[in-house]
Amino acid sequence: MDKQQILEMLVEICEDDIILENPDIDLFEEGLLDSFGTINLLVEIENRFNISVPVTDFNREEWNTPNRIAGKIAERQ
Repeated sequence: MDKQQILEMLVEICEDDIILENPDIDLFEEGLLDSFGTINLLVEIENRFNISVPVTDFNREEWNTPNRIAGKIAERQ
C-alpha cells in the first residue's frame, strides 16, 4: 500500500481531484467528507488494505486531511 493508492481511494470517495493537488486540504471543512463519507472511508480502508478502523477510533481532527489519513493507515499496518 502506498500513498498514491490512498489518494486515489479518497478521490473516489470524495469525488474530487483536488485531493491530488492538495493532500493537506481539510476534507471536512471543505465539505468533501461528511458522516456518510466517513463510514464509506472506513469500509474502503478495510476492504482495500485489510485494516480495521473502528468508528470509536476515528477522530475527525486526526483524520481530516489526505496526508493524515495516509499516516493513520500506515500506523495500523
